[in-house]
Amino acid sequence: MLSDYVTVLAWTPDDNRLAAGSAAGEVVLYNANTGTPTVLQPAWGQSVDALSISPDGNFLAAAGQSGTIMIWQIGERSLRVISQLTYPHAWLDRLQWNPKYPELAFSFGRHVQVWDALSQTIVTTLNFENSSVLDLTWHPNGELLTVSGNQNVKTWHRQNWDDDPTLRETGGASEAITWSPDGIYLASGNNDRSLLVWESGNPYPWRMQGFPGKVRQLAWSTPASTRDRPILASTSADGVVIWRREANSSIDWSATVLEQHYGTVTAIAFQPGSRLLASASDDGWIFLWHQANRLAQRLQGVSKGFSALAWNHQGTALITAGQQGELLMWKQQMRGKGFR
Repeated sequence: MLSDYVTVLAWTPDDNRLAAGSAAGEVVLYNANTGTPTVLQPAWGQSVDALSISPDGNFLAAAGQSGTIMIWQIGERSLRVISQLTYPHAWLDRLQWNPKYPELAFSFGRHVQVWDALSQTIVTTLNFENSSVLDLTWHPNGELLTVSGNQNVKTWHRQNWDDDPTLRETGGASEAITWSPDGIYLASGNNDRSLLVWESGNPYPWRMQGFPGKVRQLAWSTPASTRDRPILASTSADGVVIWRREANSSIDWSATVLEQHYGTVTAIAFQPGSRLLASASDDGWIFLWHQANRLAQRLQGVSKGFSALAWNHQGTALITAGQQGELLMWKQQMRGKGFR
């Protein structure tokens, strides 16, 4: 239990530990088997809004209202701060480790920097120019860094940061971006109530409209085989819309609206390797959607609403967090018996 609204969650790659950050500034690392907490940063009144664990499980980075990025080494034999990067008067809410290399990308104002964990140096500073950076994401191959803001999305190549980025126009402000796990599709959720999806190599996107508000969150499924196409989930207000790419059809993408929540949807995530979608809301419910189209299970247990959720990498456990600092772990029972 944390002392305030849980803002972010992350698992280590081996699923043995999970990290949580709060609006009070806490960063806590938990043993996933025993629940034993290790406080990396106590509450101090400055919120933590971004948290990421490196793909090798050696490093944890956290940032937020204070303008400081804290980077810990969290190996099994050592637990210590290895770097502090400070940006006065900046509220840092976007950071992400490269999925292939020990490099951390983060934004401040109109800029993005990439920090190398081995040399402990900044390897590049990228200027988005148009506006403050609203989101960033690495391509699954680790070679491309995509950054979004007002009017467009820009992609830089890791092998030559000084080259001009690839530009994709959005029309409005792009507040959420994510690559599909196979690296074929790039999705952008926008504040003009639209969703754009580009296919790799095609500069012209599909445009989906009709959302009740800005598109706040996006999540791709991880196909179980190379023959499966990933599914895209998007949230706007109290609704979740599922998008499927249709083969041999005049409709490029079909939409399914999931309408059970009556409060703002705060988090969505697909179970790794399946099409089971978890959605959290400030209405106090977690819903599990079978094949991302049918309500399979309802979970509750917080005094107010849910604020965050995260699957472990094996898909056998789901950590959910509440607006009052609660942390609840749901574990898969026998196949077909759900989570409890």
